[in-house]
Amino acid sequence: MSAVSNPATVAECLRVGAGFSQGDRNWIAEQFATLDARLAGFHADATELEVSVKDREARGQKVTLECWIAGRQKIVTTSSEEDLHAALNDVRDDLRRRLNDSKTRQEPRHNKHLRELPPQAGAPADEDTEPVRADAETA
Repeated sequence: MSAVSNPATVAECLRVGAGFSQGDRNWIAEQFATLDARLAGFHADATELEVSVKDREARGQKVTLECWIAGRQKIVTTSSEEDLHAALNDVRDDLRRRLNDSKTRQEPRHNKHLRELPPQAGAPADEDTEPVRADAETA
């Protein structure tokens, strides 16, 4: 992968959505800091993260982390953990795993056209001719 001139970081790309205040943003960015290494391969101006929570601090709260990277499908991770800290860690870890899976799918070894091998040297050029076969009875 070529070096990115302006690598994406959580601190630069994170927005807080419903259920969080701007005061929560720095705390959440610290929780998500381990994503920086994974996001560094993408341009900051082409990467967005948004975290939101529904029914914060109540039974059944749902934390959602959305990730948009130009040229890729949107990734959405959710957690229903009752503890907010655990839910944030859950969506962070799931996003990291899905980014890794996405990268793996785009590598050449998973591209059928790049995997196909040319004919091997020394192989018969004419496929119409059958190889000479010695039968067990005549040998």
